[in-house]
Amino acid sequence: MIAWSTACTDWEQRIVEGRSLIAFDPLFPSEAESALEVFKSLVVADIPWIRDQDGELRPQTFADCCDQWVFDFVTAIFGAYDAKNAKRLITEFFLLISKKNAKSTIAAGIMVTALIRNWRHSNELLLLAPTIEVANNSFIPARDMVKNDPELEAILKVQEHSRTITHEVTGAVLKIVAADSETVSGKKAGFILVDEVWLFGKKANAAKMLQEALGGMSARPEGFAVFLTTHSDEPPAGVMKTKLDYFRDVRDGEIVDPRRLGVLYEFPPKMLEAKAFLDPENFYITNPNIDRSVQRDWLEDKLQEAQRGGEGEDLQTFLAKHLNVEIGTRLRRDRWAGADAWDSAADPILADLDEMLTRAEVVTAGIDGGGLDDLLGLGLIGRERETKRWMLWIMGCCHEKALERRKEIAPALLGFQEREELIICKSGEEDIIAVADVIEKVWGLGLFPEKNAIGLDPVGVAAIMDELMSRDLPDDMLVGVPQGYKLSGVTKGMARKVDDGSFVHGGTGLMAWCVGNAKTEKRGNADYVTKQASGSMKIDPLIAAFNAFDLMSRHPEAAGGPSVYEERGILLA
Repeated sequence: MIAWSTACTDWEQRIVEGRSLIAFDPLFPSEAESALEVFKSLVVADIPWIRDQDGELRPQTFADCCDQWVFDFVTAIFGAYDAKNAKRLITEFFLLISKKNAKSTIAAGIMVTALIRNWRHSNELLLLAPTIEVANNSFIPARDMVKNDPELEAILKVQEHSRTITHEVTGAVLKIVAADSETVSGKKAGFILVDEVWLFGKKANAAKMLQEALGGMSARPEGFAVFLTTHSDEPPAGVMKTKLDYFRDVRDGEIVDPRRLGVLYEFPPKMLEAKAFLDPENFYITNPNIDRSVQRDWLEDKLQEAQRGGEGEDLQTFLAKHLNVEIGTRLRRDRWAGADAWDSAADPILADLDEMLTRAEVVTAGIDGGGLDDLLGLGLIGRERETKRWMLWIMGCCHEKALERRKEIAPALLGFQEREELIICKSGEEDIIAVADVIEKVWGLGLFPEKNAIGLDPVGVAAIMDELMSRDLPDDMLVGVPQGYKLSGVTKGMARKVDDGSFVHGGTGLMAWCVGNAKTEKRGNADYVTKQASGSMKIDPLIAAFNAFDLMSRHPEAAGGPSVYEERGILLA
């Protein structure tokens, strides 16, 4: 019977106090101690030597140069092994930590320790990196751990050309594999470490690749999988977002999964809201190796350098990589003004279309996009009966061809599909039919105004208009909405209503992604959002919302119900 929990529900207090983020003792202390003894003895070759008790210079080991957090993580991994039954009780581990905290060197140490402790003959151990450069970041320290220890050199054979280390007694092999040049299919690894998960999150086939890599664990119950990463320099996507969300929920106790452990060095929400990460006194929060492998004054200098460039890409990247601040909707200098309050305007119940329609007294629609390598966005804005808030519901569609033509965003699109926020279409007209079905439903409920109910970009909407007309919708329900700088009043108005709480939305990841992608351009005195400024990072559902907002700003009343002014008691006879 399972009698332990890997949750750490008081992590916010622990991380501020500098305490361990692993809230339980090793399940099997003797296994933990034996593995830790091996790990601590491994040489870290690329740091200054020290003098021993006799005054002789020698290279430092992990015992000399690591803080307790590293040992806690190592003992949690190896201390989960039940030697009596040859089974590991915690099988997956996730470490999120800032750059320069010796992550790749620690990865090498964990896998060399596993190679030494492994008992299965001809076993395969796999350290999987997204690129050759990242693979070498772990292979070189692993190689040097062997070459700087005569006892290890006697039993471990290093082959540099293939980035492998072979145990001469058991025949087990540690392979450091770069996913961009080598295949992982057919691997039968019992021990897997995946470095820089955030880069895998940008690969469209990463989920399948990792599934192949982890397949060998099914026949090796003593094995483990360890995922190490910094934050992404873009909003998390693909396998990165999947892993991050899951292990956060395990840590917070929202998902009970004692077979997985997440150790996440990130700022508590209140500190993020207060931008406490900009205070050098708080750098230690996500840099537990502060003043060891990463220097406080170096971080402070780099932060000041990034800040002098404004809140642009340099600062965004610095915050993500060195302070583990997740890239969301509020960091770009040229961001849309509504991005700052977007997250706080979320009301998740409004992600349900029927719920939004039930609350609405009148609805307007906006449509945008729809090329074969594009998104097609549909936005509905309903004015709430009681509160008069404006409620946004969004649907997105794209064709399968977009996954091939827009590979850089394919992982994000697949993630939205998994969360049922995006429809990925196979046939040419499937997206247009899906949009028309929703439009027809709203029309059938009598929630659209008689005129100017559906706003579209006047360019490139012939197929959508044909489909809507084939369903006998009145011609004057459709209206072209001016785009580009002519939308600047709409973008400012929507930003203001988001900020003051009178505009709410369903809080979907798709829409947050689009808002985060949106960039503004200046033309004269007008700041406006354009697709061109946002490049390949799509914003079509946001433009659809702007189109619907423009029509709702005209104070419509529903064709199928009583006048809104009559309900308010201000209709003159």
